[in-house]
Amino acid sequence: MGAKMQYRLLWERVRTGDEQAYFDLYAQLYPELVRFGVRTFADSDLASDATDAVFLSIWEKRDSLDRVENVQSYLLTMLKRKMIRLLERKQKLSNALSSMLDQDEWTEMPYEEFIIRVQTDELVQHKLKNALAKLSFRQKQVVQLKFFENLSYEQIAEQTQMSVKTCYNTLYDALKLMRSVFYDF
Repeated sequence: MGAKMQYRLLWERVRTGDEQAYFDLYAQLYPELVRFGVRTFADSDLASDATDAVFLSIWEKRDSLDRVENVQSYLLTMLKRKMIRLLERKQKLSNALSSMLDQDEWTEMPYEEFIIRVQTDELVQHKLKNALAKLSFRQKQVVQLKFFENLSYEQIAEQTQMSVKTCYNTLYDALKLMRSVFYDF
């Protein structure tokens, strides 16, 4: 029996809650996944942590797993996504730490406060993203031009073929909508 077929059979057994099949799949694919992670991201600790997280996720979600034709490729894709998320989280922590280093607050700040700051930043970004998603195309365009490109109302009007008053009103409506979405979230 080929390895692909064996992995698929183990996968199906894992979906039914077979613990031994889970451990067999783990034992057979773990080394390959870690090697892939190390080759791709050049970080052995990250690769092994992410591989563990992938397998943990599989076991936790075993009841809702879909059928998979190529288990090996599926797990490699899961691993790659997991590693990217872990790197992004690591980068956020690093950015938060470096901003605190600039302020010389970090030596006095307890760990809990540091984590709260990082989580608060993530929450604010998530709320802002949801609020922006509620805007119309025109509203997004005006917000982009005003706040990200720092254009005046006259410049925005010129670029968008709207009157200055319409630009002002569009921005006002956009901010009002964003405020309601942001604070009701």
